[in-house]
Amino acid sequence: MKPAHTNFRSVLALVLLGAVAACCFSLGMWQLSRAAERDALHNAIERGRLQAPLVLSSDSRPPELTAWRAATARGVWVPEHTVLLENRNLDGRPGYWVATPLMLADANRRTSTGMAILVLRGWLPRDLNAAGGTPSIPMEHGLVEVTGEMHTHVPRIFELWQWAGGKSSSLPSKFPADGPPVVQNLELGEYARATGLNVLPVVLAQTQESVALQEGAAGDATSGSHSGTASGPPSNVTSSTAPLAREWPGPSLDSDQNRGYALQWFSFSAIAAIAAALIARGMLRKAPRGGRNKETS
Repeated sequence: MKPAHTNFRSVLALVLLGAVAACCFSLGMWQLSRAAERDALHNAIERGRLQAPLVLSSDSRPPELTAWRAATARGVWVPEHTVLLENRNLDGRPGYWVATPLMLADANRRTSTGMAILVLRGWLPRDLNAAGGTPSIPMEHGLVEVTGEMHTHVPRIFELWQWAGGKSSSLPSKFPADGPPVVQNLELGEYARATGLNVLPVVLAQTQESVALQEGAAGDATSGSHSGTASGPPSNVTSSTAPLAREWPGPSLDSDQNRGYALQWFSFSAIAAIAAALIARGMLRKAPRGGRNKETS
């Protein structure tokens, strides 16, 4: 019984080591795929930033709307459709990203084109003594020019309830007049449905201060040019040009780190495979001796 028991333990160890070797090898391949994804993203960022800046308009075509490409947009803000994205920290301080649509003006800068672009205007700190209240949002009036970098979507953060199968934070069916909605993540399609605005399929992350082109002179561009807007800005939108912080976090591009992790996983896989080979070799060595003993008896 003892040889049989020893043989069972050897087989079990062989199976476990084989599983460990396969698992570690697959994790190493996954890390290599992550490295390839980061390299592709790095190349996409370089390609986008090497392109000439684009002037956004209602005539902008999808091939022109390249992620990471610099762009400018001229128009007027629509403050009543502002959204705050919470849990966006800057230098360890909690705060919000301010997202406001810019109603694009036509070439003569006087009338609205009926097309808007969602602009990530900047970051505001969260007032920890405000008992859940939202911060006052600075706003600029009149025709402005906004410079920034295009992105295909609003950068997301992880939502626990979405991982658990629940619905992520979403916009209300109708925007409140007393303050902007506060969400964690914002989808462009959902935003367009909630506001009734016709928005370009990109987001503009503002990188510089807005330039006033015509102070308070874009009346034609602001009056009746879009559906579903309120009669005035929310109560916590202040008529101010106070700057917002614009230090946008970039994606992690350290593919060498993933390759280092892959090397570690491949090393663990090799160690497990070598241990399994040694056990198999020992089992094969014992088998002939057992056969010869059986013949002589």
